[in-house]
Amino acid sequence: MCYEWHMRVHIALDEEVVAELDRRVGPRRRSAFIAELIRRGLDDESRWDDIEAAVGQLDDRGHDWDADPAGWVRAQRHGDGRRAG
Repeated sequence: MCYEWHMRVHIALDEEVVAELDRRVGPRRRSAFIAELIRRGLDDESRWDDIEAAVGQLDDRGHDWDADPAGWVRAQRHGDGRRAG
């Protein structure tokens, strides 16, 4: 058996926000809509935490194209025998 626990929270919203919410999803779908938005927001925050934790983890040793990006692109194009032009 799987039990799903729900907890009630109290949030305050401006009248205009509630009116727009009701217009978009209806008064009986408010909670589900808000819960889904919060899930998405928390997922985004978690992703940003991962990105910020990864910053600086890779060494920046430079790239073959740093000195002359256009020249590097030209060399790549000419070095590929499958290219027609």
